[in-house]
Amino acid sequence: MSFGEVLTAMVTPFNEDLTINYEKAIDLANYLVDNGSDGLVVLGTTGEVPTLSGEEKIKLLEVIVESVGNKAQIIAGTGSYSTQASIDFTKKAEEIGVDGVMLVTPYYNKPPQEGLYKHFKMVAGETDLPVMLYNVPGRTSRNIEPETIAKLAEIDNIVAVKEASGNLDQAIKIRSLTDDSFKIYSGDDSLTLPILSIGGEGVVSVASHLVGNELKAMIADFKAGKIKEAAQQNARLNKLFSTMFISTNPIPVKVALNLVGKEVGGLRPPLVGLNDDLEKRLKSVLAEYNLLD
Repeated sequence: MSFGEVLTAMVTPFNEDLTINYEKAIDLANYLVDNGSDGLVVLGTTGEVPTLSGEEKIKLLEVIVESVGNKAQIIAGTGSYSTQASIDFTKKAEEIGVDGVMLVTPYYNKPPQEGLYKHFKMVAGETDLPVMLYNVPGRTSRNIEPETIAKLAEIDNIVAVKEASGNLDQAIKIRSLTDDSFKIYSGDDSLTLPILSIGGEGVVSVASHLVGNELKAMIADFKAGKIKEAAQQNARLNKLFSTMFISTNPIPVKVALNLVGKEVGGLRPPLVGLNDDLEKRLKSVLAEYNLLD
């Protein structure tokens, strides 16, 4: 199966008091789905999931599934460094009605490869939902090695990986060790086209908050054999891709959304907004892409 080609790692909108603004979350979800997103990854890094309570996570999934679940794939970030907690939350997400789950590499406790394999296998074994692995060693301090991913891909409902190691060689090796039914998603907007070129499916994107239709068109061009057009679009978008990471994600994209009129509020501590120099730089780039009113 495929979750789609453009999956937006959705931000979590907040009110002024930093409680979740569920109405704005519904508005944003509908906007994203209407502008290039085949699916939404809810409760990921970009959604500030480490700062959300259990009750908030459940309610956010419920309102998103209810509002756009009939027209987009909803993938819930249910993984953590605790295998049992990941199982429990995955079961809850399945009850809510999500279409799949994304399981991040257990962070902080640094399990070896055999521990990673057992962790993902145990969680997948407790759900009928399709599972996307999330490999992001820059945040978790552990890389899921290609051989481990290939072994996990043999499990029926482990169907994809969000590969955010930034290492194209690793993505190539994953592709060489798995068949085409196992989908590889870029975890970095700037690597979407290279990932596609080695047999990838699409991207779990941050920039799609702003240029979802353009990303969708780039992927469509590539898959239609219009390689030159896809390369030109990728080059045109590259500056925006890099600007979304001038500070820790999701700081730049949240500031950008507020600047372009999609009110998503501030950031929960320990995250903070951009300093004046970085915000000025961000505004300049948004203006270059005609994203400001």
